[in-house]
Amino acid sequence: MIRENLHNTRMISTAIIGTAGYTGQETLDRVLSHPELELVALGSNTFAGQPSSVLDPRLSSSAIAGLKLVTNEQALASGAELVFLCMENERAAAVEPPEGAVVVDLSGAHRLKDASAYERWYGFVHPKPEALGDWCFALPELAPPTGKLIASPGCYVTATLLSLAPLKDDLDPETVVVDGKSGTTGAGRSPKPALHAGAVLETVMPYKIGVHQHVPEMAQFLGFTPTFVPHLLPIRRGIVATSYLRGIDAATARTKLESAYASAPLVNVLPEGAVPNLRRMQETDCVEINAFADTATEATIVVCALDNLGKGAAGQAVQNANLALGLDQTAGLRIGILSA
Repeated sequence: MIRENLHNTRMISTAIIGTAGYTGQETLDRVLSHPELELVALGSNTFAGQPSSVLDPRLSSSAIAGLKLVTNEQALASGAELVFLCMENERAAAVEPPEGAVVVDLSGAHRLKDASAYERWYGFVHPKPEALGDWCFALPELAPPTGKLIASPGCYVTATLLSLAPLKDDLDPETVVVDGKSGTTGAGRSPKPALHAGAVLETVMPYKIGVHQHVPEMAQFLGFTPTFVPHLLPIRRGIVATSYLRGIDAATARTKLESAYASAPLVNVLPEGAVPNLRRMQETDCVEINAFADTATEATIVVCALDNLGKGAAGQAVQNANLALGLDQTAGLRIGILSA
């Protein structure tokens, strides 16, 4: 179902499944800003039957003020040409993609090619192992989507791959260590004791040490497994990933990063010596990255900053959808934002 807007531009009907979560609402915001997408269904089993303003009172004066939420099943059956899956991993894994639609999955349910890895890393047996090969893992700057079923990368994975993929043929893979730090929204919206203010404020907490589910995703793309330790920051959103490397010097690393992202509108390789800043990336779909020399050890350090809900989730999902549909890859995205 493609509709015409006032300027005779073909509008692509769009549905969001799991709208009430952080990634669902962030995706909704970008779809509403998109000049070529039209929302036809908002799925939420929790809020089905209620007006869209239940998600945010500001929606009561928006273009979708009259659009009521439906169940996720109803939203999947809406006939939308573009579907965003913003669901928990196990639920997303069980979804039957609507025939002919472009489907972008923001969960981890379709990222790994080895179905047996899901039980180890995600804690469930994948219900559709035979269908995993139908999905393409797509990180636009490194591996644009090649089909209609798109597995969008995880937030830590995005920061790590953008840092390491252009350098992987030169570095010593056995020495790679990635230190990741993320805001609390990376853990989702469901209440958890570890995310209560008393547990998060005034501390930085390592978690899932040696067992984080994004590690096999990194290894699948890179061809080697980095040592990865994630940390929870006492902030809402944003990621900083610091990678420690050997086998490549900082000058060469910077040159390769600049070459890799020379035409990438969302990735900014900063001038020599400039440090990526998480605050600048918050609320945007952009990335800052740079390489530095450790003069004491001769290691190379690559620092990457992005917003876990932006380029690490909803922004990247919309970017992937744009590419799959032949649209401007930045349509609907948050770019060029200056903040103090």
